[in-house]
Amino acid sequence: MVYDCIIIGGGIAGLQAAIQLGRYAMHDVLVIDSDDGRSKICRSYRNLLGYPGGVSGDTLRQAGLAQAADYGIEVITDTILEASGIASDLFELRGSKPGSEPYQSRTLLIATGVMDRLPDYPELRPCLGLTVFVCPDCDGYEIRNRSTLVLGAGDVGANMALTLRTWTDKLLYLDQAPESQSVSASLQEKLAAASIAYQRAEHLRVHADCDGNLQGVTLQDGTRIEADRAFLAYGGNEVRSSLARRLGAKLHENSHIWTDSRSKMTSVSGVWAAGDVAVHSEQVSIAMGEGAQAAIWIHKTLLKMKQPQQQ
Repeated sequence: MVYDCIIIGGGIAGLQAAIQLGRYAMHDVLVIDSDDGRSKICRSYRNLLGYPGGVSGDTLRQAGLAQAADYGIEVITDTILEASGIASDLFELRGSKPGSEPYQSRTLLIATGVMDRLPDYPELRPCLGLTVFVCPDCDGYEIRNRSTLVLGAGDVGANMALTLRTWTDKLLYLDQAPESQSVSASLQEKLAAASIAYQRAEHLRVHADCDGNLQGVTLQDGTRIEADRAFLAYGGNEVRSSLARRLGAKLHENSHIWTDSRSKMTSVSGVWAAGDVAVHSEQVSIAMGEGAQAAIWIHKTLLKMKQPQQQ
């Protein structure tokens, strides 16, 4: 089967696009989701209109999947490994399932997102979005006037701590980078000037309860540090733009996908991108908007493909 549009990524941007396309009730749309996106691990988004108490990424995803199903949108779980253009208006995708047939579509939307580099502390996972955060624009508000740990690496963590100084003066940056990659002298001076405590801590143990409440950390020497809030800043987040690169799409220097600001189409005709993979905003509200924006222009393009005589 040749689909009208395949959406790669079933997170916030991808599902919003699917819903928009589904409401036109005239396109065959497939969503292919690897089921390991950023929105799956966030326990609470608190800066969204209509959710003053917060809403989890999983709740949004499940609601989006149900809405998409109501419009007849097909959603499958697979990881796309290869993407190529096989004609002027036809793309082919190959997934990871052994022996599966390739997927074909007239248009593509890449909504594969970004995945944070998270430390290997299982105790932190239930805390993400509740008491442990990664985005100061989203959640700096949550630490106002609170004692807060910054768990990070080198200059990346130092810059995060300096950013968070806007909300609290009770900050401790625990630098987990190897000594050869620890904070530069100039940034150590800035930390000191901002009264941000700094300590090297390559190895530590995290304490949290099963409800996502951070309780603190224990350092290698046995010192226990109590804290009920933390930010993570290790750098090296994965921008999932490899499929766009294979298709020949233009990328920014930071590996995010370049898109036209009006239509969200990439530099490759028939290929769109939306959400965190396309712009370094890392906001759920923007991902939703870009998903809908891309879908509107995909619809316009499909109309021209199906009815070329119409202007």
